[in-house]
Amino acid sequence: MKAPQSSTYKKVVVRKLDRGVVRGFVNPGAYLGPEGVELMDLDGRRMAIPLDEVKGIYFVREFEGDSERVERKKFLSRPKLAGLWVRMKFKDAEVLDGLLSENLLELEPQGYLVTPPDVFSNNLKIFVPRSALETLEVLGVIANGARRGNGGPDRVRRKTLSPSRQMRLFFP
Repeated sequence: MKAPQSSTYKKVVVRKLDRGVVRGFVNPGAYLGPEGVELMDLDGRRMAIPLDEVKGIYFVREFEGDSERVERKKFLSRPKLAGLWVRMKFKDAEVLDGLLSENLLELEPQGYLVTPPDVFSNNLKIFVPRSALETLEVLGVIANGARRGNGGPDRVRRKTLSPSRQMRLFFP
């Protein structure tokens, strides 16, 4: 089956707490409804999966990823992107790092939309319902442009000398 004609639909893999998997398409602006996750499966059927049965909604590049590649679950060093660096422990004891938006107004009451640590994986974003988590820990706040030397708030500013203390090189 081909993807829906609308460019607003995104490919997702819904991983359930019972280890079941559902592949389909969602409207990224309206996939969370009162009945749970609303999606269209690969056969074109509209379905709703209750949110308390969902472990994660994985927004993917392709439905069949590289099964040979082992996906990284934690950041190897401090993330480069701006946001809240979090570590999530699921009810099944799996641990996953991610980045949340630094804009707290973008947080959904039902869960968290995170950027996974492995930029080369098939997963672009992951929506993790609150009900699937045992704990969520903030490991750091990564400010936009906060690294030294790129104009961020940590940049070292040099003091300028007053004109009377500066040496005259070109004028008498």
